[in-house]
Amino acid sequence: MDEEGIRKRSSTQEPDETPIKKSKSMNLQKEVGLLSGICLIVGTMIGSGIFVSPKGVLANVGAVGPSLVIWTACGVLATLVTVTLVNALSVKWASYVQNFFTAAKMVIVIIIIVSGIVLLAQGNTKNFNNSFDGPPLSVGAICLAFYNGLWAYSGWNQLNYITEELKDPYRNLPLSIVIGIPLVTVCYVLINISYFTVMTSTELLQSQAVAVTFGDRVLYPASWIVPLFVAFSAIGSANGTCFTASRLAYVVGREGHMLKVLSYISIKRLTPVPAIIFYGAIAIIYIIPGDINTLINYFSFAVWIFYGLNMLGLIVMRFTRKDLERPIRVPLIIPILVMFVSIVLVLAPIITAPELPYLYCALFIISGLVFYVLFIHFKFSWAQKISKPITMHLQMLMEVVPPEDVSE
Repeated sequence: MDEEGIRKRSSTQEPDETPIKKSKSMNLQKEVGLLSGICLIVGTMIGSGIFVSPKGVLANVGAVGPSLVIWTACGVLATLVTVTLVNALSVKWASYVQNFFTAAKMVIVIIIIVSGIVLLAQGNTKNFNNSFDGPPLSVGAICLAFYNGLWAYSGWNQLNYITEELKDPYRNLPLSIVIGIPLVTVCYVLINISYFTVMTSTELLQSQAVAVTFGDRVLYPASWIVPLFVAFSAIGSANGTCFTASRLAYVVGREGHMLKVLSYISIKRLTPVPAIIFYGAIAIIYIIPGDINTLINYFSFAVWIFYGLNMLGLIVMRFTRKDLERPIRVPLIIPILVMFVSIVLVLAPIITAPELPYLYCALFIISGLVFYVLFIHFKFSWAQKISKPITMHLQMLMEVVPPEDVSE
């Protein structure tokens, strides 16, 4: 069945049917409220990072005090196949899954924080003595520490990608961010303090999974709950990221910057199935290295390049496109500051400690430019001959259509 056939099947009524005046919008539906918005931010940010990244932060700064400062600063700066399937099937189910796993991960967060407070009250403060004594800090080391810290904070901006599905976005978007990010920042700093109540800097660096080591020392014989809830946390973060990041691919396809099929919507589910599957495939490519530190470097290096470019675009358009409507307007100093931070975070590690992962990541980004030039920008005829039949077959296979209004 071709595109026209799918449209006809979606909109045609049987002759003996009673006409229905209501119109079904073949667009993404507004299913996400304030609570779900907060859960998306908190649940996406709190993944596996806070249970693993403390080692990477401490390894780069070398002392407890700077480590806690980095975790706080990351919060201020911020102010993988089952998941794909759930998101493809239903927006509501994806929200329910996100809410459940956010609640589950907050259980382990509270357990760790309360345990740390009890230990501090019992006088376990020796690891905080002379907490700023450590090796000399360099700009490169600080940036790599931020890489690890910001890995755990990644997700702070995810709600921006689903404004079309967010109820009352002008209210709920900023309110979710204002509530979610400070909440996570406080939790992260308290969790790190809890870690240091039972582990010295050396012991934390030797730990393969910081939260598991904490559980073995504090929660025994119930330490098994820590890896269980860490798994819940990772699943919730993956679900939130899949839900939001796939919408970015959807909009990119709709605006003509990638293949149009990415902007198509399922007739039955009203979800952007092609964009979700595309995101899942890219995520699988990213986890091929297998090593968490390599993955963090890949992700952080790439994401801060695009954060910087986004800020540059915002600044340029503030002067070149003054006529555009801006329902949410930020002070110009904020994008200027973030762009400066992006430049430092991208260049400092390359200059001070150049590694091959940065080159691999740059090549991966450039490969996307090659695809864009051939298939999108110049639209070479031979490229169109390849893309059109692929689009048609994907449309039939997934039963998807371009976003539009069709009569029921």
